[in-house]
Amino acid sequence: MSKVSKKECIAMLLAGGQGTRLGVLTTNVAKPAVPFGAKYRIIDFPLSNSINSGIDTIGVLTQYRPFELHQYIGNGQPWDLDRLSGGIYVLPPYMGAKSGEWYKGTANAIYQNIDFIDNYDPDYVVILSGDHIYKMDYHDMLKDHKKNNADCTIAVRDVPIEEASRFGILNLKKNSRQIEEFEEKPKQPKSTKASMGIYIFTWSKLREYLIDDENDKASENDFGKNIIPKMLGDKQRLFAYQFDGYWKDVGTISSLWEANMDVLKGSELNLDDDKWKIYARNNAEPPQFITPTGKVTNCLVSEGTVVKGTVKDSIISHSVTIGEGAYVEASIIMPGAVIEDGADVRYSIIGWDAVVGKNSLVGETLDECRPGEWKISVIGPRYNLPENSVVGANEMLG
Repeated sequence: MSKVSKKECIAMLLAGGQGTRLGVLTTNVAKPAVPFGAKYRIIDFPLSNSINSGIDTIGVLTQYRPFELHQYIGNGQPWDLDRLSGGIYVLPPYMGAKSGEWYKGTANAIYQNIDFIDNYDPDYVVILSGDHIYKMDYHDMLKDHKKNNADCTIAVRDVPIEEASRFGILNLKKNSRQIEEFEEKPKQPKSTKASMGIYIFTWSKLREYLIDDENDKASENDFGKNIIPKMLGDKQRLFAYQFDGYWKDVGTISSLWEANMDVLKGSELNLDDDKWKIYARNNAEPPQFITPTGKVTNCLVSEGTVVKGTVKDSIISHSVTIGEGAYVEASIIMPGAVIEDGADVRYSIIGWDAVVGKNSLVGETLDECRPGEWKISVIGPRYNLPENSVVGANEMLG
């Protein structure tokens, strides 16, 4: 197969995660396909970051429950990725002439797609995760990578020292950005520089390490556990790229709820920024309709929604119906959900196409909690909650 036009840098987006900590929300869809912020999916953020950064060739590596994600991505048109040269490619595991297997780890997923990457003969490859909410210019990170003559650059952000043991922590040389040690979730962290799971590699170097890692039968085929430590052990040039903007891993119910609430604050996660748009595939829907009995305070309400009740501090997706006398507070109502007359929903996530029956009580008003520890109630997608039901704080049905 002849090479297509050479690209300086391409992106590989790891989007195959099952997302078990999101419970019923990911029973039938991969985590990157979960709705976010009234009109987006989680995967819209790394895709939009890529095209805004001038990266127009993206491989999306899928595995778990891929149909919804494949359907959503389509030909990449919403992100200006429907191109003859480059564009977006969905890359599930496949059967080769001799063998085939599921992606065993993050490094193995890239290894299985070496031929795809070689086809573009890139100088650099950006490795991204499909389950983070953030806005970031990868081109700035690439400039840093080139300036340092680095083999690998890892995006980092500072975290509170008491939370550092939850992350991969990078220890840097004194008065330098060069990495001298990487510790995966250390009990006694030496620094607050947490890896964001965003890497830029010089492709020729990474290619060697992927092949060596695949031949190591004891390896877990993971970037954080194997590739990065091996490169450090071999004295390769690894550097940290400091990122100080908004970033959140939405891998838990509490963090997914928190990130949606951050959208309402606007200042932390501004989705109305014309200079850095987040693109999405949207259905054509009529405008939202607030009836004379409806009352909306500090909410994001998407198209096709009818509000007859009271809604405050909430994210309301498209095609939602909120009945007369219903009350919704600090909640995420996903596409197509119905909150019937008289229902009371607080500090909850209601999955797409779910129905909350008349006069039901879901969740409760919560006092200020520590980040990541909100006791959010969840009604799963397409679940029909009977009338007069009571669902307590932190309960999940579906």
